[in-house]
Amino acid sequence: MYKPVAVVTGGAGFLGSHLCDRLLDEGFRVHCIDNLVTGNLDNIEHLFGNENFNFIKHDVTNYVHVPGDVDYILHFASPASPIDYLKLPIQTLKVGSLGTHKALGLAKEKKARFLLASTSEVYGDPTEHPQREDYWGNVNPIGPRGVYDEAKRFAEAMTMAYHRYHGVQTRIARIFNTYGPRMRLDDGRALPAFVDQALKGKDLTVFGDGCQTRSFCFVSDLVEGIFRLLMSNESEPVNIGNPSEITIKEFAGEVLRLTGNTKSKIVYKELPIDDPRVRQPDISKAKAVLGWEPRVDREEGLKITIDYFKKKVKYSLS
Repeated sequence: MYKPVAVVTGGAGFLGSHLCDRLLDEGFRVHCIDNLVTGNLDNIEHLFGNENFNFIKHDVTNYVHVPGDVDYILHFASPASPIDYLKLPIQTLKVGSLGTHKALGLAKEKKARFLLASTSEVYGDPTEHPQREDYWGNVNPIGPRGVYDEAKRFAEAMTMAYHRYHGVQTRIARIFNTYGPRMRLDDGRALPAFVDQALKGKDLTVFGDGCQTRSFCFVSDLVEGIFRLLMSNESEPVNIGNPSEITIKEFAGEVLRLTGNTKSKIVYKELPIDDPRVRQPDISKAKAVLGWEPRVDREEGLKITIDYFKKKVKYSLS
């Protein structure tokens, strides 16, 4: 019986590793490509005994070769957190441009369907709220965050060019804030930082006045949306995220409550340049086209994630 073959670039990362799990569960053979700059073998070590899983250590900004048939390519290779792309600005730009070009070239060669992991950051600091797919965004191309925002905007343009000019089957997922097991504690994003600080009994650091908003989607919901998009006929961008919006200050309070920390307080630091004031997906298109919407309540997802971090690191609340 033929098993479809998928290539997941960035497959040892937070999202990529969960996608590898899902594809294997769906009966795929999976080639996971990662240069481990921000990915981690710990995320995929449970798959090394699986005969349908193959790990390739490789930088996708170089020529990508995968022997044999390939039916699907999911391009998730890229630093994705501010601490990573601000530390690795050139690499972030290269994987968004050269890496996307090489992955699309492989899709063209193999006649494979291609899915791009784009981001809500293509909307920048939005003047439209919530954000719909037809909103063009408000991005500072020369600001510190521009290395990530513009890399993904370019990647979307390249993807659509291959679709229109070469006839490659393409899918574009605009991914909003996602959380869950396998996040790195040191990746600089709010959730792992808050959980780490709360479990250590430290004060929680909020940037700005904490009134900026985010919308957090649990990883299993995100993966379900990505898989449905991959299997769909929709070639233009689709928002995948949870529309339940919360301020960062309120979110920090939720983490304190769920970790049982009654001693720590919230402290405030200067807001980073171009940090978005609001972020909330309009998922009308995902509902209509994919029949998808998130199912996991934020409190339920947070409890699972907090338990994961407790098992990864020994904490003692003083």
